[in-house]
Amino acid sequence: MKFRTLIASLVFTFSFSFSQQNISGTILDAETHLPLPGATISLSGESIIAVADQAGKFDFTADKNFPVTLNIRHLGYEAAEFEVQSAGPVEILLAPASTLTETVIVTATRANEKLPVTFSSLEKSVIQKQNFGQDMPYLLNLTPSVVTTSDAGTGFGYTGIRIRGSDATRINVTINGVPYNDSESQGVFWVDVPDIASSAQSIQIQRGVGTSGNGAGAFGATINLQTNTLSDKPYAEVIQSAGSFNSFRTTAGAGTGKLKNNIAVDVRISSITSDGFIDRAHANLKSYYGSAGYYGKRSILKFIAFGGHERTYQSWYGVPESRLKNDAAGMAETAITEGWSEAQLNHLLNSGSRTFNFYTYPNQVDDYGQHHFQLHGSSRFSESLTGNLSVHYTKGKGYYEEQRLQDAVVNYGKTP
Repeated sequence: MKFRTLIASLVFTFSFSFSQQNISGTILDAETHLPLPGATISLSGESIIAVADQAGKFDFTADKNFPVTLNIRHLGYEAAEFEVQSAGPVEILLAPASTLTETVIVTATRANEKLPVTFSSLEKSVIQKQNFGQDMPYLLNLTPSVVTTSDAGTGFGYTGIRIRGSDATRINVTINGVPYNDSESQGVFWVDVPDIASSAQSIQIQRGVGTSGNGAGAFGATINLQTNTLSDKPYAEVIQSAGSFNSFRTTAGAGTGKLKNNIAVDVRISSITSDGFIDRAHANLKSYYGSAGYYGKRSILKFIAFGGHERTYQSWYGVPESRLKNDAAGMAETAITEGWSEAQLNHLLNSGSRTFNFYTYPNQVDDYGQHHFQLHGSSRFSESLTGNLSVHYTKGKGYYEEQRLQDAVVNYGKTP
């Protein structure tokens, strides 16, 4: 009898502790008291999410005792927390967001569902999951119609990208709406801005002719990158990772969040090194990102600086087919066709079948630094009229060092 009583007490206690509670209410604009359809309501610490209907009403049940905390969000309004003390409908007021959103800066170069453009978008959560410090092409490799290559074989250093068969000179790239393609060649060299993905808020890839009007570079595709937007709360992070071929990455970043004077500051520094899969294809990459912005009720003024320095060993020549097949006679024929010396032929014969690098000179390097400065201003004159102004400046400086075997001085326009 006592055993049955004990079991009944336990069942009653268990049922009471985990009884379902009904939570319902209405989401309203704090100024107009009009309903806010589409507002999302989630239970703090749980995955339960409800969406307000056309009348701003919501209703769901939760296996949690009162009081419970609700998190409420709606585009254009300040996120809010609301504590529900007991059962019964509640009325929750959301205040309109007091600052202009940064998305207006890149709206002109972004596609949406209403435009006849094929596109894919990667948001920050996806970027962070796929970002291992490799160049941007490797991060985009899983999106449709994208093919990537890597000189070093690891994704660190010089990498290439093709979208729908178009090479980098026909892929328009913008960062915060500012063209990134080289002004002379129209090419894109992601190695000059290492680890830019760590400061990316979102990336959109438009396949085919897209929304950008930046000339021939937009013929094959467009990659539109938006850097970090305003963070409501301060943060700090350190990311360290290691991989094959002595590949190491360290990234450190921090942000103040929005301060009382409506100013926010974000900074990041990164260091990436790798020996590479190809012989001597080492890379030593350094980069930085910083932004300072003023966020008013109807205007934004934001200064952004980012860039980096890269020193990579030249490894852009491929492996001859004869070396891949370990064909000694074919390798000898390759050396004759290319005009290689006996020392170069011996190097080909004794190299790894998949790691052969034509260059052996210790300082056969590409050493280059590039720095970008952007100033963005945006002002909302009315609900239907917003003006944007961007000013940018890019500075690059560097050199190649190369050994030229059996090359005459006269070939350089000099008298011996």
